[in-house]
Amino acid sequence: MMGIRVLCFVLMVVITPYGWYTWVLGAAAVLLPYFAVVTANVGEDVRSPDPESPERALPAAPPARVEPPSSAPRIIRLGETSENPPADDRG
Repeated sequence: MMGIRVLCFVLMVVITPYGWYTWVLGAAAVLLPYFAVVTANVGEDVRSPDPESPERALPAAPPARVEPPSSAPRIIRLGETSENPPADDRG
């Protein structure tokens, strides 16, 4: 369609004397992009997507459970100590 549009535009400028056909060629050169876009958007998609099975996404076996070591549990404690407390700015 874009080739036809360019041809209409060239014929509109080249053909003399100008007359009613000049307006027809000009209108075709202006309106053809609209029809080209509409035609391209309305066209059917040839490939239709296949439905996905949700079971294929699930793992085949549950993951192995990692047991903690049998020794006593390690406990980490975090705390703050201040040897010099901040000075009171109130006075």
